[in-house]
Amino acid sequence: MAGMDFDLDQVDALLSTTRAVRKRLDFDRPVPDEVLLECLQLAVQAPTGSNQQGWRWLVVRDQQTKDSLAEIYNRAGGDYLRAAAASAEVTGQTKRVMDSANFLAQNLQRAPVLVIPMIIGRAEPAGPGAAAGLYGSIIPAMWSFQLALRSRGLGSCYTTLHLGLEAEAAELLGIPEHITQAGLLPVGYTLGTEFKPATRPPVSTITYLDRYKQPLLK
Repeated sequence: MAGMDFDLDQVDALLSTTRAVRKRLDFDRPVPDEVLLECLQLAVQAPTGSNQQGWRWLVVRDQQTKDSLAEIYNRAGGDYLRAAAASAEVTGQTKRVMDSANFLAQNLQRAPVLVIPMIIGRAEPAGPGAAAGLYGSIIPAMWSFQLALRSRGLGSCYTTLHLGLEAEAAELLGIPEHITQAGLLPVGYTLGTEFKPATRPPVSTITYLDRYKQPLLK
């Protein structure tokens, strides 16, 4: 059977170069509503558990609200990020990531848009199966949203630190108790569009056959 008529080079480049963008977010260039809505329309093509289509999205533009969210974010995890970025034990790629994450925490309120992806329902206290189903119904849409942004010259970063104070953020944003926040995505155009694939281990070293730790490839 013939494959779909996709440009595989372009598709593979999109999938392998959609990075967590922090330092290269353009804080000064506005993000139009129509671009956000276009990307979100693509995002909601993602599957959801039992086809419930329970995704919900909150776009935050108001500066005072962004300031408050950034304060919550830093109170929930700012000390951790600062300590990790300053630690002499953190080196190499991890050091660069922590420096970048700390930079974002200090500048989160400057992002043109903050997007809060949400899903109807709560995982607790039903256990890991329920949690997997719930988050599995929103995270694919979040990733599709990030891919759509990348293809249009924008970047984002999937962050979760503010969820340590989720109830406080919910009160600020008027989010009802039966809705779960799945993260926070700062969104902006990128400073340059050239991004490279990240260094990852060969999949042959992390993929198994029939039993855990039984190599797939001999």
